[in-house]
Amino acid sequence: MPDTADSPPLQHTPLYDLHVARGARIVAFAGYAMPVQYRLGIIAEHLHTRTQAGLFDVSHMGQIMLHGAAAAGALEALVPGDLQALAPGRMRYTLLLNDRGGILDDLIVTRVAGGLMLVVNAARKAADLAHLQARLERSVTIEPRFDRALLALQGPAAAAVLARHAAGVERLPFMSASEVAVAGVPCFVSRSGYTGEDGFEISVAGDDAVALAERLLAEPQVAPIGLGARDSLRLEAGLCLCGHDIDETTTPVEAALTWTIGGRRREAGDFPGAAIILRQLAEGPARKRVGIRPDGRAPAREGTAIRDPEGRPLGHVTSGGFGPSVNAPIAMGYVAAGRAAPGSALSLVVRDVPRPAHVAPLPFVPTRYYRG
Repeated sequence: MPDTADSPPLQHTPLYDLHVARGARIVAFAGYAMPVQYRLGIIAEHLHTRTQAGLFDVSHMGQIMLHGAAAAGALEALVPGDLQALAPGRMRYTLLLNDRGGILDDLIVTRVAGGLMLVVNAARKAADLAHLQARLERSVTIEPRFDRALLALQGPAAAAVLARHAAGVERLPFMSASEVAVAGVPCFVSRSGYTGEDGFEISVAGDDAVALAERLLAEPQVAPIGLGARDSLRLEAGLCLCGHDIDETTTPVEAALTWTIGGRRREAGDFPGAAIILRQLAEGPARKRVGIRPDGRAPAREGTAIRDPEGRPLGHVTSGGFGPSVNAPIAMGYVAAGRAAPGSALSLVVRDVPRPAHVAPLPFVPTRYYRG
């Protein structure tokens, strides 16, 4: 796809040629040329992941290694999670915060031998790296691994498929990771993902990525899945998209992510924005992220105004679209706290027309993470 004259050239992941060869429609995303869908189409890809297994290229995301015994304690100064309690091979979802308690990025942290492995969002990886370099103590060595590929194998058949190429991987607990040879290729495999389904994320050297992806795509249960279905899958699962559902203006309390704030960290109050966040925990925030179900069939997209039934402003939609698994439009957004209870009546202004909706519990579909 051509670049505009005033924009930098789009970067390619190691799997770019594979996407093109398989008929993907390529779009610009976070500075990369990425597949938004393949020949199946977004709805079919979404449903295939829910019923079998989908393979996603998420190599545009940033992998960063923090070396040193002090890494966990040092990173805790920037996030609200309890990282020092992480056992080897265990993972934690946490948040980089600014001094006002706003969310710079959400990330996954894994305790590995000699330090921590981080996976951060593509649009934030350069800024996150600079943030870490400026704020972590000098005893921690920061190693960006942006040349590595990252594949996500997601869906109810994912464990059986991956076990054919890596015996025993099906016993890996949820939110755990290990060095594993997959089809003879050295990989770092975690039982995690962002679809609400059981599945794995596979970090692999860029030079090995295409061969490994082709081996997995040769399995009859596996189909290539683009960013379109990845977005609808995570929305159905009630999962936030950084820069949309969470950003520097939203706190973990407003975003319904209070579970990311460790008990020890709450007591110590030693994370960025702690005074604001702890006050919101005690008194309640002025607004909250909620699930939204339009009462009709018209989807409410990002930016749609949310009002009460009398027309008074309440907030706005941050993610919205059609949920293939629920066969209905779904959305998430922020509303005034007094209107955040499930069942609360709302009005969504779609194409200048107020349309009835209501607050719905999250997630929109049950999650099926592996529980052993």
